[in-house]
Amino acid sequence: MDLLTPPQIDAALAKLPLWKHVGDTLKRTFVFADFVTGIEFVRSVADIAEEVQHHPDIDIRWNQVTLTLTTHDSGGLTALDFEVAGRCDAEALGRLPTAGPV
Repeated sequence: MDLLTPPQIDAALAKLPLWKHVGDTLKRTFVFADFVTGIEFVRSVADIAEEVQHHPDIDIRWNQVTLTLTTHDSGGLTALDFEVAGRCDAEALGRLPTAGPV
């Protein structure tokens, strides 16, 4: 996949305001009501990742789940990173009321 240019990254981030651009990655921490809800979210993220064959790094801390996305083969951010981020946001919305940034 082609790497996104800085203007393309900025435009994509405007659609995903809770994600942070950190180096060559996208990162977001989701906060849930409890551990089980966070784990259910991780399971849905795993399904998305398998479907598109693009796997985030996942850090679980009780009710907090941090996802980090990058396209290692391309050496940075591609459109696929933003697609997965958007799909993960949609999955988190189904687990409100407390899914949000830290």
